[in-house]
Amino acid sequence: MSSVLGVDVSKAKLDVALLIQDGKYRSKVFANTQAGLEALLLWLQALLPQGLGAVHVCMEATGAYHEALALYLHDRGVRVSVVNPMRVKRFIELEGTRNKTDAGDAKSLARFCQMTAPEPWQAPSPGVRALQALVARLDALQEMRLSEANRLDVAHAAVQPSLREVLNTLDKAIADVKAQIRQTIDDDPDLRQRSELLHSIPGLGERTIPQLLAYIGSPERFKNVKALIAYASLSPVIRQSGSSIDKRHGTHPQGHRQLKRALYFPAMVAGKYNPVIAAFWQRLKAQNKPGKVIVVACMHKLLAIVYGVLKSRTPFDPSRFSAANA
Repeated sequence: MSSVLGVDVSKAKLDVALLIQDGKYRSKVFANTQAGLEALLLWLQALLPQGLGAVHVCMEATGAYHEALALYLHDRGVRVSVVNPMRVKRFIELEGTRNKTDAGDAKSLARFCQMTAPEPWQAPSPGVRALQALVARLDALQEMRLSEANRLDVAHAAVQPSLREVLNTLDKAIADVKAQIRQTIDDDPDLRQRSELLHSIPGLGERTIPQLLAYIGSPERFKNVKALIAYASLSPVIRQSGSSIDKRHGTHPQGHRQLKRALYFPAMVAGKYNPVIAAFWQRLKAQNKPGKVIVVACMHKLLAIVYGVLKSRTPFDPSRFSAANA
């Protein structure tokens, strides 16, 4: 019987709980940094004399926060599972656990892993890893440029030359990263094919397609479109009790927030220029649905189209998707 390690991942730290064969836990907190990952590995090696192959690590999908840990452990031969947060939430509810803490969540993840034996996580290819890093870098540079541009609008004349110099430097860096992104996609046959397929979908452009390629990776790692929808945290939250309460509170906050955010403006564009999304948009509008509800529903449908095109390896065909969603 192998040991299981539950990891509650946040931006700054990793709460871990190792459930070993005697039914007891070994708990510790590590920084979610490179040094923290190395310390975690050394801690595991000290507690597992039989080797790292004897442990199964389980963590929730938390957007970008879990990826470094999952990759680090996977590349060192550790079995890793990255699971939908809603599965773990339901498991905790069934257990009747009342107190919610990071340390307690790590123990719950360990028990979840022991009882359900989730499937191993599929690590992204080297090309996808490079693309993920470049997309993240581009986002950071564009945020920095926006901040500097906002400062320039209200800056004193004495500091405007400095701000313009920084903006010029950022513009060059942004252009260089965009060129690297294009080259990375062109140099990888799988990424190039997927990019060409996504270009066939009205509403997707040069900014969004690299993001989708980076965030989704191989579509085969999702069992079905519902799994991808949940991964993007686009599943609706419904709270219902008898006949008195039936409220929809938007989408689940868990999941890959960057993927969800990347779909917002493309869904609005697709609402005008993509025949399938535009027809869906008008149907919801005729039902007097609120604007935000319409946009989120169109994000959901656009992601389903993306999955269908990638999984079938067939360019977008409006008649095919219209028939599938009639």
